[in-house]
Amino acid sequence: MADVTDADDGGRAVRLTAWVEGRVQGVGFRYWVRLKATELGLDGAATNLPDGSVEVVAEGGQDDCRRLLAELDGGAAPGRVSRVTSRWGAPRGDMSGFVAR
Repeated sequence: MADVTDADDGGRAVRLTAWVEGRVQGVGFRYWVRLKATELGLDGAATNLPDGSVEVVAEGGQDDCRRLLAELDGGAAPGRVSRVTSRWGAPRGDMSGFVAR
């Protein structure tokens, strides 16, 4: 998967944390996020939260994380997502692959 120490795929390595609200709980949405993140070469996880939202944490190249964020915010799941908030940070390098929990 993505090597967060050497992001040669379009930018420095970053960590994206996004909270997705709407009709997003369930296996289908998390599976879609995993497929999209894997396609972009990102490591991370998508997890259901008790309030009905989904938390997506991804690490990899900044450009690829921005592409994932754009997909989350009205891309391939229109009508399901009502709001996306996000935070950027330095990668921790503690993730491998992408999982849907």
